[in-house]
Amino acid sequence: MEPAPYRIQEGTVRVYRLFDVADAVDLARAETLAAAPASRFRLDSPRTHSAIEIPYPPVHLRLGARTLPLRSGPRSAEVRATVADTGVVSILFEVPIAPGTSLEELLPLAEELLDQPTPEVDALARRESEELARALKPALEKPHSWEGLETYTVFLVRSFDRRVTGEELLERAPLDRLLLGERDPTPLSPEESGDVLKHHFSYLETDLAVVDWNSAFVHEPSGLTDIPDLLEFATAHLLELRYYDAVLDRELRRIYDEIEALGGPRLLTRRYERLLRQTAALLLELSEMVERLENAVKIVGDFYLARFYQAAVRRFRLPAWQESVLRKQRLLADVNRLLSDTAASSRGELLEIAIVALVAWEVLFALIRR
Repeated sequence: MEPAPYRIQEGTVRVYRLFDVADAVDLARAETLAAAPASRFRLDSPRTHSAIEIPYPPVHLRLGARTLPLRSGPRSAEVRATVADTGVVSILFEVPIAPGTSLEELLPLAEELLDQPTPEVDALARRESEELARALKPALEKPHSWEGLETYTVFLVRSFDRRVTGEELLERAPLDRLLLGERDPTPLSPEESGDVLKHHFSYLETDLAVVDWNSAFVHEPSGLTDIPDLLEFATAHLLELRYYDAVLDRELRRIYDEIEALGGPRLLTRRYERLLRQTAALLLELSEMVERLENAVKIVGDFYLARFYQAAVRRFRLPAWQESVLRKQRLLADVNRLLSDTAASSRGELLEIAIVALVAWEVLFALIRR
């Protein structure tokens, strides 16, 4: 006999779209701007996490109700924004799940969000982030526009129609297909299903968190949002690494092109000095970025949340992205040293020529006097 489907009594689908809008944000000024009487934004209540330590707590804003444009039809959603000091703006669409909806009935929505392009949702989120960036512009340091974005989806269930355990959900619920957006009734292979479900965590027997690279399922009867918030932090971390990886690619190509255009070292040229200043400034910016990301969030005294966050970091392949950025940073440092050595050599050669010219002039002047 097939078990009765697990029907959700209370839950939401949290659809995240994250954008990099600036090099950094003055959070105190951003909060003042958002709280101004003329602002159309409303400060959201700060989220309290007893075990999560955030040196620079982000600004949380309520943007109001919106209609989420999905191919299956429009859905109402509450929209919130998180502004981080790293320059990342996270737009969150909270889509309520109708009471009585089964996990199987969520599969079409999961497929639409996870397995198909969502240009309308992405465009709506980008408009929201751009409008927010314009409103907070005085608080932004070096605002910029980048075509990249990060997406993440969390199926957050606070209660089912009956008491269930995390182990029961793992064994009987279609969580693997939900997190992949897979509607095909044919069961997934054991290897694929195991890969999706292997990153699962439970603190009590009645809660469960399963994290995949682009989606997560969270059953949290307490109603706390610690797990979704940590996933948002990790996704923002990934976005920053991707952004600076792209910046390094662009800057290294530009530097190589400029060096090639110069045709090698030349005396009395200031373009090498300008390149040297630019590479030094970029190296400093990268060092500050890495330090900010490494200290963005700390888990204090809660080994469960710490284990979960580390698993999310690995699942998002953040170490690989960070190594890519650091490798290109080392390459940029090598270019910086090469330019510095070239400039020093050029100055030395110029000084030698000047000395020779002065000596020659002294000899010539002495002969003329005689």
